[in-house]
Amino acid sequence: MVYRKLIFFGRNAVKYSIILFLSGILCLIGCKSVESTDGDARSKNIAAYNNIFADYMYKQNLPDLESVQRWQNIYGPGLKITTAHYEIFSTLMDRYMLCRIPEFMESAYHVYNSQLPEKVETSVKFTIYLFANRTQWEHFTWTFAGDQAEIFYKIKAGAYYHNGSCIAYDIGAERTLSALGHEGWHQFSSRHFQYRLPSWLDEGVAMLFETYDYQDGAIMFAPTKNSYRLDSLKKTLASGRMLPLDELTAINPGQVLATDQADSVAAFYSQSYALVRFLREYDQGRRRAIYNQLLADGFRGNWPLDNVSREIAVNRNLPRTILWNHIVGTQLFQQYIHDDFELIEKEYLDFCMQITQ
Repeated sequence: MVYRKLIFFGRNAVKYSIILFLSGILCLIGCKSVESTDGDARSKNIAAYNNIFADYMYKQNLPDLESVQRWQNIYGPGLKITTAHYEIFSTLMDRYMLCRIPEFMESAYHVYNSQLPEKVETSVKFTIYLFANRTQWEHFTWTFAGDQAEIFYKIKAGAYYHNGSCIAYDIGAERTLSALGHEGWHQFSSRHFQYRLPSWLDEGVAMLFETYDYQDGAIMFAPTKNSYRLDSLKKTLASGRMLPLDELTAINPGQVLATDQADSVAAFYSQSYALVRFLREYDQGRRRAIYNQLLADGFRGNWPLDNVSREIAVNRNLPRTILWNHIVGTQLFQQYIHDDFELIEKEYLDFCMQITQ
């Protein structure tokens, strides 16, 4: 199977692997008896391997697990794990992770729902792809994301949401779950909100689901314990490179990732995380109600937008342009939170100092 072997060399080998794959097909015509035997043996080995993991999962009596099936893919062993609200396609064959993911994603789903003014029920299951390594993830991204693949390749370690699916790879158990919690929010909000969210709000809320604790055997998300974002925020404060709020509310991750500057990426994400927490927590949560209203109006499609901005907010087939994000991100903050950025800036910086100490 020439194609399968070559894909592990990285995305630069993909074009050549396709050519060799076609050549391999011609070779198979002349070597059918030998190759088909090897292929049958390999297929049986993969099936047996998958059955071992599937049987193990069933024996754990996982409350959120509906079914486990073989996922036939070009990378090797794989499982399709089905829960009440998710279909998870995984080549990561790790018993610990396979048994944790159903409970984690179902817990996340219910907490996502708690951000809404009224609960929704997903009629079509969400799709997640979880790969065993970055090479598989990059190859899948090359075929799945098209022209946007190069932007996703700039993600150093993590996951992304695109075309209704979350695509992740193994970066260690806790960090992988953190990435799924984050991207799962983008997936949930994209489907259920009437209006798409501006980047500072969408990313800020997503980071509320990156850390969690177990309490009485149940997963409880703990945004105040997000040491990764807090450490990043502390470094940004110490360096004196904090983005002013009028800039933070106007930019998007694509702009920041395109700069290839790790400090800028870290500053955008950690400050967006802090901004959402600021609106929820600062001064005993006095802005929590208006923050909830901001989300509720986005969910119901009640933001006061002009016709062009409203069309882009509603129609997910239209790109969320840099200009749209700049205009809408800033306008919503001024209309719902405060129109005086300078005044809010002082309180926001005070809050950032508090949570990093």
